[in-house]
Amino acid sequence: MKKTVLSLVSAILCISAMQGKVVLPHILGDNMVLQQNTEATLWGKARPSSKITVTASWSGTPVFTRSDRDGCWEAKITTPAAGFTSHTITVSDGTGEDAVIKDILSGEVWLCSGQSNMEMPFDGYWNCPVEGAAEAIASAGLYNGIRFATIPKKGSYEPEEDVDTRWLKSTPGNIQWFSAVAFHFAKMLNMVLDVPVGIISCAWGGTKAEGWMPENVVKGYNDPWLDEQFEKNDIYNWQSPVIMYNGMLYPLRRFTVKGFLWYQGESNVGREMSYRERLPEMVRIWREMWGNDALPFYLAELAPYIYGGDGTAGARFREAQYTISKTLDHSGMVCTNDLVYPYEEDQIHPCRKEEIGNRFAYLALNRTYGIDGIQCDGPEYKSMTINGDTVEVFFDNAESGLSPWHGITGFELAGSDRIFHPAQANVDTEHKSVIVHSDKVPSPVAVRYCFRDFQIGNLTGRRNAPAVPFRSDNW
Repeated sequence: MKKTVLSLVSAILCISAMQGKVVLPHILGDNMVLQQNTEATLWGKARPSSKITVTASWSGTPVFTRSDRDGCWEAKITTPAAGFTSHTITVSDGTGEDAVIKDILSGEVWLCSGQSNMEMPFDGYWNCPVEGAAEAIASAGLYNGIRFATIPKKGSYEPEEDVDTRWLKSTPGNIQWFSAVAFHFAKMLNMVLDVPVGIISCAWGGTKAEGWMPENVVKGYNDPWLDEQFEKNDIYNWQSPVIMYNGMLYPLRRFTVKGFLWYQGESNVGREMSYRERLPEMVRIWREMWGNDALPFYLAELAPYIYGGDGTAGARFREAQYTISKTLDHSGMVCTNDLVYPYEEDQIHPCRKEEIGNRFAYLALNRTYGIDGIQCDGPEYKSMTINGDTVEVFFDNAESGLSPWHGITGFELAGSDRIFHPAQANVDTEHKSVIVHSDKVPSPVAVRYCFRDFQIGNLTGRRNAPAVPFRSDNW
């Protein structure tokens, strides 16, 4: 039987409020970044039925609200334009000890979630370093406008109201434990927009998408493996559904963010058809929780890795991710096909996190912030034409042509027997297409590019943006 467990943090909140002390959730704390030019939500506990006064240092007009009979209160404050001026917020109930939040910046706030490749800190994992970590850590102090709140791994059977976290500044001692992908994303935004950037890192290695969704939704899925996990009732198991949503995500729902970054999927490989339906459902739920159905949701394609089976399980999942990114409003996908080394074929945590963070930033800078000069899309399969024993492949996002002219790797052709063979590929510079040929396939009917668990491609478009893996068939 499920039991509702009152956490120590929640107990402290209640006791403090009864004693007349205004108490704020941990996510509202010193060093935080508030989303600029918006109506940000503040909330907490105080004496029951008290008048609450919220005073922000940037405004001469305090905001008033009242706590309910349980002492819960909520208020909206108008945040200033982004800047590096340090601010404070004071919350008072007029009878007890005020709560003061210090060294607040106004800027851009993003929530970064998923599993271990999003969670992976600069310190790396066992036998798995992050490329460029030493330089990133040493230079961390140059980016004073970047602030991080890392959400601890906590499963819960019931939705929680607080998480034990705090905001940290970018220093060598701090960023070694930050998400490397999220930091590089923040660093690029910080440099280009010249504004503070706040990152909430809410990730747990090995988790499935169903772990980040509410119970009433997940229990509606007809999946034996989900039923088995519910029966285990294990809040410490990274495979458990729902518990990350309750224990890590739900407590953040009132903190105003600009958008979401998502790097997850390894644990859902093999279930790409259900993922096509469930990830958009998850995004809808998240946007509904934050009260904005237009919040950007950018996802990272799974990097090449040998998953086993017929050698295409990962490729089929990436295809699902790409389809989701194209059908989901206010979304986009970072291609990672070129961001692994050959020796990482059986390493689920490839080391090149900087490029992934930067590509996330290019998506946001182009699509969310409207900077047209920043390219964020690589070549994407458009169509093919069969010309005897060759196939000509055409791409979207190839206005400036394709590269390299010769020596392209990753293409395969198949005939009516559906057996794919490695093929030679060269760029047709006039038509901005790729001509593909294989001596073993005299009558081709289908073409694929890097449609394997582990296959590193080198086809690129403008500014070396990689071509997205694809297949022309649906076998």
